[in-house]
Amino acid sequence: MKIKRQNDYGRRKFIKTGISGAIVAAAGVSGITNILSGCYPSKKTNITTIKTGFEQQPLPYKYDALENVIDALTMEIHYSKHAASYSKNLKEAALAENVNMNESLEVMLSGISRYSTKLRNNAGGHFNHEMFWQCLRPKIADNKPGTGLLKIIEEQFVSFAQFKSQFADAAKSRFGSGWAWLYKNKEGKLKIGSTANQDNPLMDLSSVEHKGFPILCIDVWEHAYYLKYQNKRADYIENWWNIVNWDYVQKRYDA
Repeated sequence: MKIKRQNDYGRRKFIKTGISGAIVAAAGVSGITNILSGCYPSKKTNITTIKTGFEQQPLPYKYDALENVIDALTMEIHYSKHAASYSKNLKEAALAENVNMNESLEVMLSGISRYSTKLRNNAGGHFNHEMFWQCLRPKIADNKPGTGLLKIIEEQFVSFAQFKSQFADAAKSRFGSGWAWLYKNKEGKLKIGSTANQDNPLMDLSSVEHKGFPILCIDVWEHAYYLKYQNKRADYIENWWNIVNWDYVQKRYDA
């Protein structure tokens, strides 16, 4: 009986080993890696990233989609002339200064002080506009952030109304051309600030109080609003709140 049990055990081991070998042979090393990885729990990895390339991306809506706030002609000229020239000039400057265009623009902006003024202005102009288009969407009623982001804004700025007022003040008080920003500083706190020309909070040249990861921006260069609003920048800013894409802002905040 003892010999029989040993023989039975030997046959079972042989069959089990043979089957395992057949699986390995059929699946290959990569296949087995996938099979085994499914047998063990793994940590969830947050792979959410937002990267900006050097190419101008298609506008995410038609030129007339933001009418009543931004007119179609302004959008067409702004996108196809002003923003397109930044992208074109950026690539020319990057090529001349041996910039690795396979890396995201965010990487270069973090060390922009090493490069020429031409590269700085056009890199900033391209990044700012690529983000600006995404921050907008066709007008919807009672346009506000989602519950999570709204709560954070209310905690850090007392109320949504006060946040809007502070942001609008930053945009209205920017002398000449520039941008207003909502950004996360290195402590993860939301801050409001503005930058001149085509600078932004990602740049190492930004002042300490205006440095961080931008999640919302408004373009206050005159070409962004002049055809409809002329010199009434405050009216443009007030109406602009109706077309803010809070879903995209939330995405950037989460990233």
